[in-house]
Amino acid sequence: MRIQSINIQNFRKLLQCHIDFSKETTLFVGANNSGKTSAMDALGKFLAERNFAFNDITISKRADINKIGEEWSQENCNEPTDLLEWESLVPQMDIWLNVSNKEIHYVAEIIPTLKWRGGKLGVRLSFFPKNVSKLFAEYREAYFAARKTEKSKEKVDVNLYPRNLCEFLERNINTYFSMKAFILDPTQFNGKIPQSTSFEMECFTDNPLKDIIKVDMIDAQRGLTDPDSPDSNERAKRQLSDQMRSYYDKHLDPEKSPLPEDLEILKATEDAEKAFNKNLEIKFAPAIHELESLGYPGVADPKLTIVTKMTTGETLKHDSAVQYALSRNDDTLKLPEKYNGLGYQNLISIVFDLMRFRDDWMREGKAKREQTDDNSVIEPLHLVLVEEPEAHLHVQVQQVFIRKAYDVLTNHKFIKENEHFDTQLVISTHSSHIARETNFADLRYFKRLSEGAEGNIATSKVINLSEVFGNGDETDKFVTRYLQTTHCDLFFADAAILVEGSAESMLLPHFIRNKYPELNQRYISILSINGRHSHRLNPLLEKLCLPTLVIADLDTAEKDGHHKAACPERGKGLISSNYTVTGWLVGEKDLDTLLDIPASKKVVIKEGICEYPVRIAYQVPVMINYDGADKEALASTFEDCLVYTNFKLFKDMSIDDTGSLIKDVGNKIKSASSFDEFHKGVYDVLRNGKSDQKAEFALDLIYAVDPSELTIPAYIAEGLEWLQSYLRPEE
Repeated sequence: MRIQSINIQNFRKLLQCHIDFSKETTLFVGANNSGKTSAMDALGKFLAERNFAFNDITISKRADINKIGEEWSQENCNEPTDLLEWESLVPQMDIWLNVSNKEIHYVAEIIPTLKWRGGKLGVRLSFFPKNVSKLFAEYREAYFAARKTEKSKEKVDVNLYPRNLCEFLERNINTYFSMKAFILDPTQFNGKIPQSTSFEMECFTDNPLKDIIKVDMIDAQRGLTDPDSPDSNERAKRQLSDQMRSYYDKHLDPEKSPLPEDLEILKATEDAEKAFNKNLEIKFAPAIHELESLGYPGVADPKLTIVTKMTTGETLKHDSAVQYALSRNDDTLKLPEKYNGLGYQNLISIVFDLMRFRDDWMREGKAKREQTDDNSVIEPLHLVLVEEPEAHLHVQVQQVFIRKAYDVLTNHKFIKENEHFDTQLVISTHSSHIARETNFADLRYFKRLSEGAEGNIATSKVINLSEVFGNGDETDKFVTRYLQTTHCDLFFADAAILVEGSAESMLLPHFIRNKYPELNQRYISILSINGRHSHRLNPLLEKLCLPTLVIADLDTAEKDGHHKAACPERGKGLISSNYTVTGWLVGEKDLDTLLDIPASKKVVIKEGICEYPVRIAYQVPVMINYDGADKEALASTFEDCLVYTNFKLFKDMSIDDTGSLIKDVGNKIKSASSFDEFHKGVYDVLRNGKSDQKAEFALDLIYAVDPSELTIPAYIAEGLEWLQSYLRPEE
């Protein structure tokens, strides 16, 4: 048994959201404020019975709720009799399970028909009014009482509570609303589109999934803090020792349902208690004797004694219950947990929580003997939710965690031996390192939709990245492998910049930092990818709907034959051999035409779940003052365009301490007897340079020149100006 998918409706910014679940681990990724936390909270509130708040209702539904209130506030309004008008307004979650016919005894309450023989089963959990008639009557009573009071004094202009139904519910939502469950029809399952509620299929229990799915959750704010911090109050100073003690109390305490192996420690504890009490009697005897000399206790008063009650659990109630051994050879070298790094404390804390969730689910240890008949059945499905595990964790530790988390949750003999007991792990993260260690097919991308994209407020959509490229596609293989070898910043970015080589990727951050302060404040993902493959990211960009700047090279070549590379010149019938330019974004090969295309024609508006722009930036002519005359220099790559743009800087540069490629460029500038010789010479030097030399070129340039002194090539400057302007918030 496993969760196949969920549909969330009207919950915060998740107006209508479909999420497919992976068999084992599902990873929620996306930029800040994209809806990941909303989805995790929805799972917690619908399945783990956490309390709802009025603000959980999607804001765009407030006006419709107030319309109901306006109707109810009419003098002659009839009392409502059903919940139908609330169906499109209240938070709801459809959960679809994949269940085998051998597990029918677990799901008997949610089987819609006797014809069911295994497969999909669906349940809708809705936060509906408990009693719509009671809500109607009590809202009217409060509303009319407020209006009557307002009119009682003529010169006082005041709006008393409740002014509308939303304001009334904001204070009383859990008084008037509760969870209702409805069985869904698997034959009417329509992928991502929720079916209408069949009110006659209401379940007898509020949560029929309670005995089917066990839900555990680790919140983003786990509460482990530095105990020595002045900002940490006593309540916030939760430490590992607290977790250990809690686990001990539930699963290991020998005083609870003692087993034969517990008798020895219980006897030792009893002997220790007797010895300690004897010591207390001796130590307190002078003080008690002094009290007796003052007339207490009297003849009829009970005698004062000092005793202790010693339990095994009490031995863990101190800050040094958890310690770290600093030496493998000397067991006296130990320090309390607070002296270990907060990162490792949090890692241990998370892993220990996972172990505790697993053992609680399996009724491990003493917990099994204490179960009553009412809750002795182990749920067949264990759903574990973890928010932002990367907090305080080093990069390598993050990667280790995501690789091992699911193994920890399933590391139990009973789980391994019983195929009908399954675990699903859902993690939300902002960490590109965690995303990189996760299978591409397990990623669920949360996309912010701006105001007006759907309704009148910002909402979110979820993209199943396993569906981006289809099955067995070569592009799928390339992108998956590429993203697994790079930082997956793309899933958390406000925009993307694709560049072709290492030189651009090294210098571009400097350009942005020094010249584009607004852009520098945005989360921009810069991906270095060979020009032949930039277009392969297009299906992914279409799903992510990210504003994208593509910085490409013209790669000029001869038109005929095998398109041999050629130094760019006008009027020679040359073409661009870069498919990113010619096939993907511009659709033009002729060099002369490409050089004259205006900037406004280099933006393509693409359509995914929302509109997003892609702008191409390739080399444009550079004017150089050469021997007192203005000359047009045409560039084919980033490197030669950078040289032409910074002609004087390269001409005056000391090349003694630079690498071979910059030396060759410098020598060619100094030795050229004409502009044409200089132009062709620089092209040849850089054309023949290997990729590692071009990386060296960028590094040498950063070493020899302050990047802020470099003039940014015009085509890149145009692209960055466009992106900065596009991302600038509207006033």
